Amino acid sequence: MRLYLFILALSLCVFSTFVKAEVTPLTNQNIDGILTGNEIVFVNFYADWCRFSQQLKPIYEQASNNFKDRPTGKVMWASVDADRNPDIASKYHVNKYPTLKLFRYGELIKREYRSARSVDALTEYINHQLEESLKPVTSKAQLDEKLNNAKKGFIGYFPQLAGTEFENLRKVAAALREECDFFAASGPEFHEVTQGGPKLTFRSQGTGDSVDFTGDWQTFEYMKQWISDKCISLIREITFQNAEELTEEGLPFLILFKHPDDKTSEKEFTENVIREIPDQTRAINALVADGVKFAHPLHHMGKTEKDLPVIAIDSFRHMYLFPNYADSKVPGKLRQFVLDLHSGKLHREFHHGPDPTQTDPSAPQQQKVEEETEAPPSVFQKLKPDGNRYTLLKEEL
Repeated sequence: MRLYLFILALSLCVFSTFVKAEVTPLTNQNIDGILTGNEIVFVNFYADWCRFSQQLKPIYEQASNNFKDRPTGKVMWASVDADRNPDIASKYHVNKYPTLKLFRYGELIKREYRSARSVDALTEYINHQLEESLKPVTSKAQLDEKLNNAKKGFIGYFPQLAGTEFENLRKVAAALREECDFFAASGPEFHEVTQGGPKLTFRSQGTGDSVDFTGDWQTFEYMKQWISDKCISLIREITFQNAEELTEEGLPFLILFKHPDDKTSEKEFTENVIREIPDQTRAINALVADGVKFAHPLHHMGKTEKDLPVIAIDSFRHMYLFPNYADSKVPGKLRQFVLDLHSGKLHREFHHGPDPTQTDPSAPQQQKVEEETEAPPSVFQKLKPDGNRYTLLKEEL
């Protein structure tokens, strides 16, 4: 019996050595060719000394085998040993292991994979990514049915579903599939629109207002930039689902907490951000949050649902309350609030009280009794990547 078990175990080990994992190691020598030579490349950035990387490796390899019969150039599973290729890891801002990133047509997709680390979950994720992002429609009724006023949409009208314009829109649609809807309209019902050639239209969410693209959309980068500018909002909504990836961008949050039924304050906040801090969007993330769902941060600042709308900054150390929402519409007020964060004034005043404003040297000086106060602690800092799932290379944020 023991001999039988030994032979069985040995045979399993030998068999396992011949199971070919469909994972391609990336190095400085081959990475550019592989990224640009495949529609989708799914990359595992790992370190051998990281226990989470070791746990993921066999799962990742097994999942990759589910795609070994796909046509060449469709999808590739790859990996980067970050210790042996530190410049690659640095280029793509990898600061935790393992990190799973997706590349499409050679370009990094901003949203990395953060879901379950199982064979089924990884397989489902890539199968979803392989689904066509540019949805074909053949009638006006079908197009009206598919258009979602809650989401921005782009409609390409084509005499036939082929050509440079069609392929360029297909590539952009694949890259921005999570943010916007994309449709390819063709057939007799659209002949009046397409008889002059392909046409591209943007449809805004909510109002359904339309804007036509008037540039040369055979020039891929120009068309992509036009679509990106309209698809990706300057003001993003923070949810419990995307909070981790937003914290990982490393920028402080300027947040409007509002009631879910309140559309006015979001519109005002967007206009104020565009007017007041267009030059600060690379230094701070302007976000909108459901003040009912995110009641905990409000509670930390002594606010409740009755106080909405509320504006605050979370620096990942403290939360700073904008004193009066109505003042956000006063020119210069919101901008000064953001600049005071960067100058350290908000942090200083929360600890030591307001900065002195008296400048007359002849005026009598009173002994200042320094009374320390404390800003509410950051709440969103707790939503950063979890040390129970990743090895963090440094103390983030």
